[in-house]
Amino acid sequence: MLYNILLPFSDQLHILNLVRYLTFRSGAACLTSLVISFLLGPRVIRMLRSLQKQGQPIRLDGPERHLVEKKGTPTMGGVLILSALTISTLLWTDLANPYVWAALIVTLGYGALGFADDFLKVTKRNTRGLSGRLKLIGQASIGLLASIWIMVHIGGPLGSGISVPDFKNVLIPLGIFFPLFGMLVMMGASNAVNLTDGLDGLAMVPTIIVAGVFAFIAYLVGNRIFANYLELPFVQGSGELAVFCSALIGAGLGFLWYNAPPAAVFMGDTGSLALGGAVATVAVATKHEIVLAIVGGLFVVETLSVIIQVFWFKRTGRRVFLMAPLHHHFEKKGWAEPTIVIRFWIVSMILALVGLATLKIR
Repeated sequence: MLYNILLPFSDQLHILNLVRYLTFRSGAACLTSLVISFLLGPRVIRMLRSLQKQGQPIRLDGPERHLVEKKGTPTMGGVLILSALTISTLLWTDLANPYVWAALIVTLGYGALGFADDFLKVTKRNTRGLSGRLKLIGQASIGLLASIWIMVHIGGPLGSGISVPDFKNVLIPLGIFFPLFGMLVMMGASNAVNLTDGLDGLAMVPTIIVAGVFAFIAYLVGNRIFANYLELPFVQGSGELAVFCSALIGAGLGFLWYNAPPAAVFMGDTGSLALGGAVATVAVATKHEIVLAIVGGLFVVETLSVIIQVFWFKRTGRRVFLMAPLHHHFEKKGWAEPTIVIRFWIVSMILALVGLATLKIR
């Protein structure tokens, strides 16, 4: 909004030329969402506490200490993340950019599903919430529409293909099936972040790391000179997603201030479903879906631990892990929560470096 308002005056006032630069607007978006999070955080937390007298329902089959340490903590803190992210994005991005709207619609759409899920959990005082089938239908519908939107606006073979890192000229053509692929990427990332969000700060920092990597990728892919020189797929207009990712980083850091152990608020499905959908949409729009699986490898491992656990238990009646997702396994082994969280953060940083290495930036 500010970008669209100030741009016509940038030729008359030299200082307003700053709004033309993605780097300036990305930094401004990050700071804006961070400040909004700090300003709104205490108010949002007080409101959630007043509405949720008993806080988030805790799983009875989860780690025993959660029944004591997590009891009474309000959930649905994702509304703080989404508010800061949305306001900052609308202020600092080009509102005529189709990829920004795709990212916002998926983020807010998935956030709405998560909000409904959290609301039912809080009001019904159980951990079930929205039915799995209804949640998946909602995610699939939003993801499919967003993927079609992205494919149409990119156009050509690139719009309906998958680029492969390390193989600069390889493009896997999917044709009309690309929207299904994009939909699965968005759904998978959304639910993977949701599964990872089980300890204070565990999901937020890896999401910030992934968003930082994709802010960098969006900046390169959206610049024809850089993309051609580095032999990356050029997607005109995708650079605006660097501003979106930066706003996400600021909103995430602001939320982490209140979510740091011991958490004053949980993001809930409102936040986790939305965050996964957000980074996945950026990955689809920048044609780096495979890199997302590497950079977000922590989320992949957490999801695989659940799949392996369920599959093996149904076949043999025995468990591979003491408890799934994986972070609960280490809790059962006696690791302290800060130890698990920080070590998982380190793993996420390493995977981010591996993901960047696949770009072979020279």
